[in-house]
Amino acid sequence: MRILVISDSHHNLYALKEIIGRHPDIKDIFFLGDNADDIDSIRDNFKDRIFYIVSGNCDFSSVYKSCDIKTIENTRIFYCHGHRHNVKYTTQSLKNTARENNCSLVLFGHTHKSCCCYDDGIYLVNPGSCSSSREGPESYAVIDITQKGIMPNILTVKNIK
Repeated sequence: MRILVISDSHHNLYALKEIIGRHPDIKDIFFLGDNADDIDSIRDNFKDRIFYIVSGNCDFSSVYKSCDIKTIENTRIFYCHGHRHNVKYTTQSLKNTARENNCSLVLFGHTHKSCCCYDDGIYLVNPGSCSSSREGPESYAVIDITQKGIMPNILTVKNIK
């Protein structure tokens, strides 16, 4: 199974629609906060998709949780925006939470910097920002989850304004 991971759209609805539209085969979409209402604004365009949404530090009065856990293909996924886990300084809190909840994949945003790493049995993936990167081009992630393992990929957002 393949999942799409997007974060920090900050009202760039065009980028969201373009990214989701590029991947018609991906049904499970994780949105990691900062303007979760952006997803609410476009989800009618993608009725065949399943959205897993968490709120970020810019999602005031959001109806969405700040973190959650989902199991896909027998892989437990902890996903959050990251601001409540101090991800700008360390990923230790994320790893601890993942271990406590038997998760092998962590998805987080907030930093506007993409990263993919594997640390002591846990994959950590930050898709970066799809609208306002702080390092390199705007980006998002596509992750393959199979019985053989997890394969995260960071993809750049090209020519989307």
